[in-house]
Amino acid sequence: MARFPRTEPEVMALVMQVISGLNDNAAIYPAPPVSAVELGTLFGGYNAAKNAQTAALAAAEDATNAKDDALEALTDATKTDLRYAENTTNGDDDKLKLLGWSGRKAPSVLTPPGQTKFLEAPRQGAGWVFLDWKKPSEGGAVSAYKVMRRERPEGAWSEVATAVISEITLVEQPTGKELEYRIIAVNKAGDGHPSDTVMVVM
Repeated sequence: MARFPRTEPEVMALVMQVISGLNDNAAIYPAPPVSAVELGTLFGGYNAAKNAQTAALAAAEDATNAKDDALEALTDATKTDLRYAENTTNGDDDKLKLLGWSGRKAPSVLTPPGQTKFLEAPRQGAGWVFLDWKKPSEGGAVSAYKVMRRERPEGAWSEVATAVISEITLVEQPTGKELEYRIIAVNKAGDGHPSDTVMVVM
């Protein structure tokens, strides 16, 4: 058995076929519950409603475009007045507040990060170690972390990797030695204070 269509165009195509079929085959279908004439009237009502919807959507789009144009014009005009006010008052914050505005903030001075916290080496294997830590709780924003290593007890510190998140897995590490790691947070202003160290025996 055929299924009634789901999409609007398919429904309309079927309706037209039914109307045509009822009109052309009155001997077979002498008394349909809804006559071809009534179906035609309902079809005309649908077309009128669809046309009204199309017109309403077009009007709504036009109204939205007009609103957006008006908002852009209002925004540009207001920005012009605010620039005038900034120039007239030389950026005086108290005077600009009379317009609901404020003076330009002085650029903040970037400072080096603070000390990286809670360095750990929770996992390791032959020639590799996983390190994680917490970002500094003070100082400037961190751009990256220097991963430093030395051979215990008095080896010189050297930078062995750079991380942009607060964890890293180091591979191809020297084996058969006691190694010590520390982390230094850095940004354009400089280096933070080195973290506490963690010892790893490879």
